[in-house]
Amino acid sequence: MHTWIYKGLRKENAYLYITAKDNFERVPESLLRLLGKLDFVLDIKLTKARRLAQAKVDEVMRQLEIEGYYLQLPPGDHEPERIPETI
Repeated sequence: MHTWIYKGLRKENAYLYITAKDNFERVPESLLRLLGKLDFVLDIKLTKARRLAQAKVDEVMRQLEIEGYYLQLPPGDHEPERIPETI
């Protein structure tokens, strides 16, 4: 499975994985607002044998298949952040 990874500029160390380059159609608008401008970081091919530094590859692949995106937050950042209603 191929994935494209973007860094959210409003949320430090938050990375968004998607299934098609520059295609954010399946990402909720509220999440896109929270992340702010997205900068492309890299594209990689995910396999069950591949290791990721901050996430379990099985979970990433499962989320990409189900939701069409995967959000990687900084380690220890488990508190949900309030999503602003308006910008």
